[in-house]
Amino acid sequence: MTTAVPVRAGTAASATDQPTTVGGRVRKRLNSRTATVVSIVIAVVWTLPTFGLFISSFRPEDQIKTTGWWTFFSDPQFTFENYQQVLFGRSSSSGQLASYFVNSVVITIPSVLFPLAFAALAAYALAWINFRGRDWIYIGIFALQIVPLQMALVPLLRFFSQGVSLGGVTLMPAWDLADEQRFVQVWFAHTCFALPLAIFLLHNFVSQLPRDLMEAARVDGATHPKIFRTIVLPLITPAIAAFGIFQFLWVWNDLLVALIFAGGGDETAPMTVRLAEMAGTRGSEWQRLTSGAFVSIVVPLIVFLSLQRYFVRGLLAGSVKG
Repeated sequence: MTTAVPVRAGTAASATDQPTTVGGRVRKRLNSRTATVVSIVIAVVWTLPTFGLFISSFRPEDQIKTTGWWTFFSDPQFTFENYQQVLFGRSSSSGQLASYFVNSVVITIPSVLFPLAFAALAAYALAWINFRGRDWIYIGIFALQIVPLQMALVPLLRFFSQGVSLGGVTLMPAWDLADEQRFVQVWFAHTCFALPLAIFLLHNFVSQLPRDLMEAARVDGATHPKIFRTIVLPLITPAIAAFGIFQFLWVWNDLLVALIFAGGGDETAPMTVRLAEMAGTRGSEWQRLTSGAFVSIVVPLIVFLSLQRYFVRGLLAGSVKG
């Protein structure tokens, strides 16, 4: 005959409420009232300058140069002339950002898609295809991350302008691109600079996929292209979106690479080149600088907000368990 041992309800409840894993403890701390207040304060501090820039971009010139943006609420004056001049103005003092905006879009989209496509394929091959030298290739790609971008600018520029020669034999001729064709050089440069980090990050996600899932697909007769297309890509979408946002922000805000490989002409120069010219030669035109700056950040804001849920999932995937 056994005797039942009474268990107090409070003890059982407390044992259930205690987080038993690292992930549970982290989530409990992040969901506390203190963490919420700190998050709100940080969000306000980060958003306030952007809000002030947005308000200033719609204020008349005399108001911007004499009063702060916060006086807009006591003396509201509103105009679209700043954006009209910055985007479509015909005078030399205007921004004329509309064409540069198109150039930035043409540069950024392929410079994001190309490294993502190549890196996803390379990450799958290095993680799930057995071939000789696989580990050494991965180590080499990982080591390329320590090479500063500035060190590769001159060799890459010589590669475009002179081609590749060995012992007097031309292995690859010079590209000799001009005008809009220089976009190809910028795409190539951004892809080369982004691949080491992209392959490293995506490889970490791809290699953590369940081995049983891969083996089951192979038993069913699935080839590597089908496994990659139907299994791997849907599972690593958060990681692709996370790196895609980083790459988009980097390329969109880039000045050095685009200025060197695309030139500063109106046909290929991105918006950052024109904004630098406005700040250098028209530094007193504050009303145009504020509207031009907001035009340059509105697209990254839209991209980030639209992919925010994938971005958060990509950052947290695999970081905690439980």
